[in-house]
Amino acid sequence: MSSFETRTTGRGAVVLRPEGRLNMVAAPAMREQLHKLVESGSTKIVVDLSATDFIDSSGLGALISGLKVARQAGGDLRIAAPSAQVESVLSLTNLNRVLRSHPSADGAFDAD
Repeated sequence: MSSFETRTTGRGAVVLRPEGRLNMVAAPAMREQLHKLVESGSTKIVVDLSATDFIDSSGLGALISGLKVARQAGGDLRIAAPSAQVESVLSLTNLNRVLRSHPSADGAFDAD
């Protein structure tokens, strides 16, 4: 299993940063890592998509799965800095209404 780089913001949100293609090869590992983060007590999660140049339905499914477990634990999952391709897929699937994007990972929870 591959693992994605993580860090914590000053507001205590955990930022996960996938790189390259978020597809059926990478998505299961990201889904598992998101679930483990929530299980370990991290309920504020930001997925920094600035280095993700492609996403497909598997990647979207992993994001929705992470969102669901975070919300069930009383938190939230937010996305930051999506590329044009990712933004386009989110828009075409109307998931941009559920997964609101933020300009930066560090600012994703600033409004709270």
